[in-house]
Amino acid sequence: MDELLDQFSRHLSVERNVSPHTQRAYLQDLKDFFTFLDGLAEGNERADHGVSAVSKVVLRRYLALLHKTHRKSSIARKLAALRTFFRFLQREGVVSVNPGEMVGTPRQEKYLPRTLSADEAYALMERGGGASLRDRAILETLYSCGLRVGELESLNVGSIDLVEGVVRVVGKGRKERIVPIGSKARTALHDYLESRVGVKDQDPLFLNRFGKRLTSRSIERNLKKHLLQAGILRDATPHALRHSFATHLLDSGADLRAIQELLGHASLSTTQKYTQVSVDHLMSVYDKAHPRSRKK
Repeated sequence: MDELLDQFSRHLSVERNVSPHTQRAYLQDLKDFFTFLDGLAEGNERADHGVSAVSKVVLRRYLALLHKTHRKSSIARKLAALRTFFRFLQREGVVSVNPGEMVGTPRQEKYLPRTLSADEAYALMERGGGASLRDRAILETLYSCGLRVGELESLNVGSIDLVEGVVRVVGKGRKERIVPIGSKARTALHDYLESRVGVKDQDPLFLNRFGKRLTSRSIERNLKKHLLQAGILRDATPHALRHSFATHLLDSGADLRAIQELLGHASLSTTQKYTQVSVDHLMSVYDKAHPRSRKK
């Protein structure tokens, strides 16, 4: 099984060119599934618990178990990992059919992105960074460029051009895009890089206290601390800053297609969820201010 996972890992990185984050997630999803198969074997419910014996019935039992503890979006990703894995095994002649293709994807919940208000974002930028030049640069870059936290984590010093005011980002599917950097973020990045000695283009942009690349988990943990320092008493993740970036641009009249390019969305329909956020904001303002509103 380990050999198959190693082969599949190479397939993901070399042939499918997926991001390291997606690769790690898929491999973990497969390990979780194999743990489930081992549990079936221990219960003597199946004599064979190898991949060649996996059927749509087994997958449905697994998905039914996941429904007790996981959101539909997580289940859909795990199913996508299994489908991709069995498609690879089918190509390699290990299995004759892909059981994942016989199982339907759970219907996704519709949700609105969590965002900060413009005032909250301003407070976070002004007071949340504290005395740390690094953390201030991180906050400004997340909000100024609308990056995914994994994209921010993978930036190198050479990824940014402070003269031109742009950052070169490698997003999902290893697709590269160029995103403008706002003046506040450029200043914060300049000050942070000035505090480091002997930086090279290939060096990680954001470092932890051990001089290693700062992880996504550390970035999220630091953000929670800075939210409290800014007096924002509600939970928000780095992705909320990405949502706030898009929503605030849209509220200010930015074109939806331009926002799509800045976010690196493959489909415009993914970007269109921000229009609902803006409509909800407009309705809220209307209900509070208009004398003939629904709530008067």
